[in-house]
Amino acid sequence: MQWEIEASDGAARAGVLRTPHGSVPTPNFMPVGTRATVKMTDSADLEALGVGMVLANTYHLMLRPGPEVVEHLGGLHGFMGWSGPVLTDSGGYQVFSLSPRINEEGVVFRSTYDGSRVELTPERAVDVQERLGADIAMALDVLVGLPSPRRDVEAAMERTLRWADRVLAARSRDDQAVFGIVQGGTDVELRSRSAAETAARSFDGYGIGGFSVGESGAERGPALDAALGELPVGKVRYVMGLGDTEGLLDAIARGTDLFDCVLPTRLGRHGKVLHPDGDYAIKWQRWARSDAALQTGCLCSTCSRYSRGYVRHLFSTHEPSGPRLVTLHNLHYTLHLLAEARAAIVAGHFAAFRTKRLSRRQVRVVA
Repeated sequence: MQWEIEASDGAARAGVLRTPHGSVPTPNFMPVGTRATVKMTDSADLEALGVGMVLANTYHLMLRPGPEVVEHLGGLHGFMGWSGPVLTDSGGYQVFSLSPRINEEGVVFRSTYDGSRVELTPERAVDVQERLGADIAMALDVLVGLPSPRRDVEAAMERTLRWADRVLAARSRDDQAVFGIVQGGTDVELRSRSAAETAARSFDGYGIGGFSVGESGAERGPALDAALGELPVGKVRYVMGLGDTEGLLDAIARGTDLFDCVLPTRLGRHGKVLHPDGDYAIKWQRWARSDAALQTGCLCSTCSRYSRGYVRHLFSTHEPSGPRLVTLHNLHYTLHLLAEARAAIVAGHFAAFRTKRLSRRQVRVVA
């Protein structure tokens, strides 16, 4: 796995991540395909949108259909008919929501599908991801919700580091990159220490986890800076679970490269439209007779063909095509935002670009 930095504008930087299944310009956003599918879309949609990389989830695919099935059907690329790069989350975030029993060996939890007892260790997380055939596999980490006592955050961070050693010892594929994960909550000292010790283990790239679990943006910023200050500039820094406009632009300004989040698709399924002038609900009565596109000037397939009035009608009559059309727009909006950010970094005016975009959204007037 290779990473090349092309240009920078202060902390912001643009580059290219090269994988066995193609190159991904960064900074970039990965749609979340938890069960080897991005909800309301298929792989042809993702190709048309210009998606560079998708994320799939180890926890869910380990349980259904099972890594052996995915491996038999050609790994994730063959299984989902996707020729581009794939990153697999180790499943730690999903397990966190299940109130698991955590010990030094791993985590034990009940399957959300049939209630059976499941054990996930750092070694098993590696094995499953190797069978899934992802381009990038994430180390299994320990996550805590925020706010939490410092001793709990520190204990989770230290266990994540011990598990990182086991992950590296267990890997067997030379064609799959493995990323370590930085923890430490919003504690600046813990973040700095976690990043330094994770970087010392020479992973192929670095995920910065433990965010979007209850902290504010103001709390996240200093903790993110502390982690970035210890991570090598020549490798990918991936902020896990971040996908809102303000959060993305803030993290890019600080020098991060890769993101994922369910927000664009989840909001799309519920009728929330992402828009440069402020996000809005397509279900509002005010759009019933509107012949405007979801976003004037947007070149996505939805905005190029359908009116707000029509899309609102689809939601009002519970047609599944309504959530699909807004999902496609939201993904296009997010991917286009990252493409504009890359261009601004290369041109040397990212700071001005960010200020302008954030100023538009603060007005909160949807045209």
